[in-house]
Amino acid sequence: MATSRAPKVETVTFRIEKELKTAFAEIAAEESKSVGALLRELVRHCVERRARRHFEAEARRQSLELAAAARNPNSGEAAVMRELNANVVEFAREWK
Repeated sequence: MATSRAPKVETVTFRIEKELKTAFAEIAAEESKSVGALLRELVRHCVERRARRHFEAEARRQSLELAAAARNPNSGEAAVMRELNANVVEFAREWK
């Protein structure tokens, strides 16, 4: 018999100015969420944004690496780019 376990949770305690806490609590109430639920949402968003930035940086690094390799006319990347360009030109002719 399999049992599902809830993920382990940690408690985070931090200090915040009273005015900021009050304003945040008002936002949570307007969104029909608890302060804790809204804080978890914000933390998730922050972590996801960081992961996205890392992903984008790695994609850019790889793109620049491939672009540099494609500048060598004897590289496989250059051959692929020539083939893609030929396909685009042929496709454009068909659509005229």
